[in-house]
Amino acid sequence: MSVRIRMKQFGRKHRPYYRICAIDIRRPRDGRVLEELGTYDPLIPETDARAALNGERIAYWLSVGAQPSVKVNVLIKKYGAKGTHLTAQQAAVERLALLRRRPTTPAPMPKPEKRAEVAEAKAPRPSAVEEVRAEAAAAEENG
Repeated sequence: MSVRIRMKQFGRKHRPYYRICAIDIRRPRDGRVLEELGTYDPLIPETDARAALNGERIAYWLSVGAQPSVKVNVLIKKYGAKGTHLTAQQAAVERLALLRRRPTTPAPMPKPEKRAEVAEAKAPRPSAVEEVRAEAAAAEENG
């Protein structure tokens, strides 16, 4: 049986998501898999955080003769067990984790007592006419 390591497509329209799988070469793209070896999400903003691979299992399948597809081969070289971008990948994953954390919310302000609110509401407010008369009288005194 020939085995290929390739991507299996998931997601919806305009929102692709892939699983990297070991599949019998005669199976369709989204058919039954032998083993899932990782994921690839092309819409993650951090380029190096897009692929998450199980390096040990990929090394096993390669040792028994599985052939990776062209795109999966690139991902294995970059992010596999002995990948060239592993440190960049770890840094990118940490940056994403910091962005996903929720900021701490400040303590809520204490509510004012209802009695003070009621007293303010019941306090007599001068009418608009009295306010205008007071302003006019102040203007006459000042000249």
